[in-house]
Amino acid sequence: MALPNPIPDNPLRWPDWKCYNSPNLYERLCIDFTANASTELIEDHYRQLLVWWQKKLPLKNQPSNPIAQLLRQGLDEAAVFLSEARTKLLNPVERRRIDGELLGQLRDVAMKEFHKLLTFSLSDGRLTHESEEKLHAAGEKLGLARDERDVAVEAELQRTGIQRAVVQPAPIVAAPAAAQTFAVVGGGGPADEFRRLLKMSRLCLDGEDMSDDHRDAMCNLGESLGLTGGQAEDLIDEYLEVMAGTLAAATATAARAVTAAPVQRLGTTAVPKTVINLSPAARFAERQKFQNYISESGIEMFLVPSGKFQMGSVAPGALGNEEPVTPVILSCFYMARFPITNAQYERYAPAHRSKRMPWANDSHPVVFVNHAEAAAFCAWLSALEGRKYRLPTEAEWEYAARGEDERVFPWGSGLTDGAHANFADSRTSFIWREPSIDDGFAESSPVGNYPRGASPFGIEDMAGNVFEWCLDTLEPYKGREQVNPRANKEGQRRILRGGSWKCRAASLRTTARNSNIPTAFANDIGFRIVCECE
Repeated sequence: MALPNPIPDNPLRWPDWKCYNSPNLYERLCIDFTANASTELIEDHYRQLLVWWQKKLPLKNQPSNPIAQLLRQGLDEAAVFLSEARTKLLNPVERRRIDGELLGQLRDVAMKEFHKLLTFSLSDGRLTHESEEKLHAAGEKLGLARDERDVAVEAELQRTGIQRAVVQPAPIVAAPAAAQTFAVVGGGGPADEFRRLLKMSRLCLDGEDMSDDHRDAMCNLGESLGLTGGQAEDLIDEYLEVMAGTLAAATATAARAVTAAPVQRLGTTAVPKTVINLSPAARFAERQKFQNYISESGIEMFLVPSGKFQMGSVAPGALGNEEPVTPVILSCFYMARFPITNAQYERYAPAHRSKRMPWANDSHPVVFVNHAEAAAFCAWLSALEGRKYRLPTEAEWEYAARGEDERVFPWGSGLTDGAHANFADSRTSFIWREPSIDDGFAESSPVGNYPRGASPFGIEDMAGNVFEWCLDTLEPYKGREQVNPRANKEGQRRILRGGSWKCRAASLRTTARNSNIPTAFANDIGFRIVCECE
């Protein structure tokens, strides 16, 4: 959940006021548990909510007022519940305990659901190998670890006295010639129909590569038959393997389920697509396993959990390079809470101090760095700490800024004051400045000045202040589902994201794309880093 800006005065237009006494202390302060909420953000939400309720206190003298009747006990209790949430969440020990309880609740819910599936699997008085495999697959999606699932299964088998069914060895079938293996095997489903059309197309029959245009056309055809983009990609890869004569066992391939892990294709390079568990329990377990940390260079690293989001935009004001909107699934990763600062970068390159802007101190984001210099800093830090640091991919950057709820800006949908970001405001002389807003700075600002502008994962300064280099080159979006995408590294322009202190408000949108040649540097170009989870 996100706290509206501003909070509507009318509670009928803001249902989250009811959360003031929620057993979930994060919900009381309108903070998502996954938001890596900083001390500043907790304090800010507490103050805003307390002011909102204080303004409602005169309603206690108007018992017949419909709004007073709606708010009822909240007029007496809200301040106490909000203060309790603030106090406990600001206590590190108490916050860890609360986080553990929330994780435990999710695991309890997941285990109850698993037991329902287990009971169903045993309903015919035996446990077949196929049923057990499906059961474990479902349990993994629920976020349960293998050992938890094994213990639950063994305990239930012991309790009921049910035995596992004996697995009969499968007969060995010789594989026919590769050129004859790509046959329709299921009798008319969308996958079989797509196989038939691929065979009729005779594409790549002589071993030539399938062009991206042909591949996109065939994917569109598969989707029109009712397949997902990933399933169509699977079947195209199966077809190409057969045409190349590389399939070792055609019978096994023909029987392969279209729900098997698909392949992510970027240009002409095929990369196995990771199967990512996005269940709430699995994402909470990620937070337990991958704790936020501070690097040896003093860089705060926040976990961004695995997730799925819509990359790009077709909203009014969006540019053509933000289309087509593309579903993206990402594995978890760490991202720096702030852009890399002068002090942090100058540990690696002390001579860079001479390039500081006159107004900049240690806490200002480093500028005048090109793409190669930013990448070199990541390599240096990786060698120093034994971790895998790098620049974020464009998809990682947008997800960390936007979350899964398609935010226009990292903090939400509007920009009405100067409390969220540093951009071209009334203090600047740019023609495109926003004269009605004062964000407090005419040039770049020290990092951490805008806690209200934090993204859904607690990442700050992702809008404005300085542009940030990304790993990728500028390429069109694919339009079909992507998993952990990596763009071609041989393009002419590298992605820049986030806008800067020189930009108009529209450039601060989470989907806005910019780019420049990799050797470019300027007084509003910096970077932030990510670290891979291992």
